[in-house]
Amino acid sequence: MSFHDFGFDPRIMAGIEAAGYVDPTPIQQAAMGEVLQGRDVLGVAQTGTGKTAAFMLPILHNLLDGPRRKVRALVLAPTRELAEQIEQATREFARDTDLKSTTVYGGVSKRGQAQRLRRGVDVVVACPGRLLDVHGDGDIDLSTVEVLVMDEADRMCDMGFLPDVRRILAELPARRQNLLFSATMPKEVRRLADELLHRPHVVELANRAPAATIDHALVLVGEDRKRDLLEHLLETDGCASAIVFTRTKHRARRLATQL
Repeated sequence: MSFHDFGFDPRIMAGIEAAGYVDPTPIQQAAMGEVLQGRDVLGVAQTGTGKTAAFMLPILHNLLDGPRRKVRALVLAPTRELAEQIEQATREFARDTDLKSTTVYGGVSKRGQAQRLRRGVDVVVACPGRLLDVHGDGDIDLSTVEVLVMDEADRMCDMGFLPDVRRILAELPARRQNLLFSATMPKEVRRLADELLHRPHVVELANRAPAATIDHALVLVGEDRKRDLLEHLLETDGCASAIVFTRTKHRARRLATQL
């Protein structure tokens, strides 16, 4: 199966090719056709399996028909890092269309986010707490949402976002498409899925083994040798790009300067 088999608009296909995608992953093969048809989907799959493209590509294709600069697709994510990652992929997939997207999350000023929302966007990727803030300020209209995505729902429950999620659900139109993705299915997520999804198409690819696309390693190293080890890893042939996580913002700034 190839991406062409799904009948994506040529503008979406251009975004797929620009992103370097060749063949759809198992979750993409199993979910994209159902999302295209407007069906609710429950996807259980690990990080690194291609969930973002599995829901965003068909969403963007469907959004090509209809009005512009209204929030028609809402993606809820538990962290600002994931929200940024999803929105970056969205912009790349939609590069040859006139669809606009933006992020909404805490830890930064609301002013810039509010300005982008007031100018009008088609897709919003948001963390629940800040989304409620900007909605309370009147900077976003959720009454036009046609499709809701909850990504990494288990992490949202773990981080205590479930009450905020329920408040957001109360502001959305009753008639909409719902997509829920999670790496695991604890009782809270199962209960939310039962409430949220109507006769969903279920895709279960999760297992206890690491995702095939990810290698894991743990290296014990002294504090004074961490940067030497990092530089060694970055210089290896297989490292074309990297994301490095540090414990504090100060360490992140210092490491960036040193590198």
